[in-house]
Amino acid sequence: MANACAVAGPNSKYKLAGCEPAGFWAGLWHGLIAPITFIVSLFNPNVRIYETNNCGGWYDFGFLVGLAGTCGGSGSQAGTTIQA
Repeated sequence: MANACAVAGPNSKYKLAGCEPAGFWAGLWHGLIAPITFIVSLFNPNVRIYETNNCGGWYDFGFLVGLAGTCGGSGSQAGTTIQA
């Protein structure tokens, strides 16, 4: 049975027989919930932050976009300096 929160791991719905690999939208979702699932994964071996059964680049792109959205990491302020 797949997990209810659509998190990555051994009980992922993407591991079921005949299921398509995780794509962009699953990567986006996993990136958005990554901070929470990381904490849960420390205590539950059936939860992971990254789906291994994915379609490749599009999943990775969605994961990074979701993670940047959650953690606020766009890099737009990386080159600015603080002036006193």
